[in-house]
Amino acid sequence: MALTKEQQNEIKQYLITKIRQKLASYNPETNSMPFHYRLLGKDRMALFSFIHSVNTMLGQSIFEHVGKIIAQPNANQAIDQYRKLEGYISSQAVLKIDQIMRDLRAAKRKPDKEKETREVLSVATKGDLGRKLKKRVDLFVETKEGIEYYFELKTAKPNINEFTGIKKQLLDWIAMRGSKNQDVNIKTIVAIPYNPYEPEPYERWTLQGLFDLKQEVLVGEEFWDLLGGNRTYEDLLKIFEEAGLELYDEIDEKMKSLRKN
Repeated sequence: MALTKEQQNEIKQYLITKIRQKLASYNPETNSMPFHYRLLGKDRMALFSFIHSVNTMLGQSIFEHVGKIIAQPNANQAIDQYRKLEGYISSQAVLKIDQIMRDLRAAKRKPDKEKETREVLSVATKGDLGRKLKKRVDLFVETKEGIEYYFELKTAKPNINEFTGIKKQLLDWIAMRGSKNQDVNIKTIVAIPYNPYEPEPYERWTLQGLFDLKQEVLVGEEFWDLLGGNRTYEDLLKIFEEAGLELYDEIDEKMKSLRKN
């Protein structure tokens, strides 16, 4: 097992607590959906609404917090919903990031995260610094070797327009951090908690030409195992299953109550 017994128990109890809170507080949306109700049934729509609500909660906060628990033992710092990224995007950094983005979109250069990082850091303090910025990062991890990871967690199937904005955001984070310390060992990464296409590979073709797929896009097992070591992903799936089994009767009762309403 990659995760310690303490980590496994902490993650499991966290999941159970969050789902119990959702079960206690959830009320079906009051929006009238007359066509959906007649076609699918009001009870099925209530169940769908609950599942959608839980799915949203997973994407918004649960994966971030679980990532923090996993990373903590082997890190100097591991913080979810990190709010201490502060710095400037200098006028020269703005120009450099704009050039990188335009060249990538026009296929004038190939994605190379290490090169892009060096380029942005080299101009991070040059020109007009402008106003100080503060950004929230989904998950921040500083390893014991001093590497700073800034993770943007995304849903399993973001569209290409969303990914374009994310690419620029990752470069902006480098500029901000570099305005404080140009020698920082920084890695900004898009993390996708699971692969919706399993057992087939994640369809990364939509990201080609924009992202360095080996350095800044981690999907499923790649992400979790980076945080916790080999087999972390497998351990995590087992923990989610155990939590689900423990909650089975409580969820079933909630589903029955929704069908009655």
